Amino acid sequence: MKKILKTSGIVLLIALVLVQFYPRPIKNIGLASNDISVSHAVPQQVKELLQTSCNDCHSNTTKYPWYANIQPIAWWLNEHVVDGKKEINFSEFGNYNLARQFHKLEEVTEVIEENEMPLQSYSLIHTNAKLTEAEKEILLSWAANLRQTMKNNYPADSLIRKKK
Repeated sequence: MKKILKTSGIVLLIALVLVQFYPRPIKNIGLASNDISVSHAVPQQVKELLQTSCNDCHSNTTKYPWYANIQPIAWWLNEHVVDGKKEINFSEFGNYNLARQFHKLEEVTEVIEENEMPLQSYSLIHTNAKLTEAEKEILLSWAANLRQTMKNNYPADSLIRKKK
């Protein structure tokens, strides 16, 4: 029994060492011309909140912590970032058509109101990412004002998502 445990431990250690040679891809390109702050008015306070609480998972400016270089943790983190960017990528927001932009702002409102974002697993480690009630109100007000601006400046049918 001891021999099996020792052999299993050695195999596990070797596997953990070998897996380090398969790093996760890092794709940080900084502020792009399609960033939400380029295509829409984003007050400085909102930019700071997005940077602190959202952008690590929902932009191309992810700041990976030191432990993101350790496999398999890096794969797990990268999967969260990829999934987050699929939902909304503030660095690519200007590439979205108007209906999608409008809808994503509705979703931002929904996940903030329902305390779904930032993820608890993220804010557990990044305690400064947890939104206070006042910060939530700032983001909610900004999203509502931006949606209203879009309603005022664009034809209503351009803000309606077409069913596929």
